[in-house]
Amino acid sequence: MAECSFKSSLSLITLFVFVVFYISNIVAVDGKSQTFGRVLNPIRLGLKQEKLSHFRVYWHDIVGGANPTAIQVARAPSTKNSKTGFGAVVMIDDPLTEGPELSSKLMGRAQGLYAMAGVNEVAALMNMNFAFMVGKYNGSTISIMGRNKVLTEVREMSIVGGSGLFRFARGYVQAHTKKLDFKTGDATVEYNIYVYHY
Repeated sequence: MAECSFKSSLSLITLFVFVVFYISNIVAVDGKSQTFGRVLNPIRLGLKQEKLSHFRVYWHDIVGGANPTAIQVARAPSTKNSKTGFGAVVMIDDPLTEGPELSSKLMGRAQGLYAMAGVNEVAALMNMNFAFMVGKYNGSTISIMGRNKVLTEVREMSIVGGSGLFRFARGYVQAHTKKLDFKTGDATVEYNIYVYHY
């Protein structure tokens, strides 16, 4: 009899702990329901095997001339006296081409901004989307963010997301300057993109 009572008590305690745990996970401190999120099955979203892809494009930052693709939109009062351009913010809509020449096939656009973030060195905070315009990647984007120490041979920045065929993207890019005109500020940079995506 005592054994039966012990089992019943244990069952009630287990049930009580489960109910308290369950309620604490769906009711917030303010008493409102927090059941807005749920775990999803990637297959039901059409996500298949994750793959690693490599792309190479050439980024053309055109600062001078009649049709610039990079325009300074903000600066600090001290920016004009800075040897590194510290404080300048530049909005971009730069062409991405298949080859190093601006006349080569247009693959997409690099849209976003960079801000000169180095007081003692030429370093930029890059925040841009590579918006592809060709083939099966037309309409898909890769989002890039990171530090670009401009005068270094090869710079590495993070892929922080994407859209279209690059949903859930992650990875990195390597930037290598191919041509830099110190007079106009125009630059051609090779971007090697290493991206995990579905």
